[in-house]
Amino acid sequence: MAIPLILVVAVAENGVIGRDNHLLWRLRTDLKRFRELTMAKPMIMGRKTFESIGKPLPGRETVVLTRHADFSVPGVHVAHSWDGAVAKGEELAKAMGANAVAVVGGAEIYKIALPHVQKIYLTEVAAAPEGDAFFPPIDRSYFRETARVAHPKGPDDEHPFTFIDLERRS
Repeated sequence: MAIPLILVVAVAENGVIGRDNHLLWRLRTDLKRFRELTMAKPMIMGRKTFESIGKPLPGRETVVLTRHADFSVPGVHVAHSWDGAVAKGEELAKAMGANAVAVVGGAEIYKIALPHVQKIYLTEVAAAPEGDAFFPPIDRSYFRETARVAHPKGPDDEHPFTFIDLERRS
């Protein structure tokens, strides 16, 4: 049986997820959730997303999906196709005893992954910044909402936001 794919993303009201390969908000509560959702799991991400993070994150295995044949970073697994990235993620998940493989960005990777993920952990950010990276639209008819928790703006979070969990309908 295949290991489930989950997608973790923070999206502004206007669909923006970033600009110039950077996040556009400071939401410590969302970063904490990201850590909880991805800890002890393999993560699939694009090269630009990896470069924006700058290093493999502790407690997780990183699979970078890239077209660059010469991309190589110590401690990072490289894949040159979606199927290759998923296969490597599943192999790592089995070795780690993980219950899922997390897809964590960026825009191109989300677009490829969306038809394949079983769950989406969405953070809707109550802001509309200008950006150059956008999350593709979710066809909600394929998913059912299983949780929704609103969070106010606060000292650690510069915008209000809502955590929304979506699960693929069977």
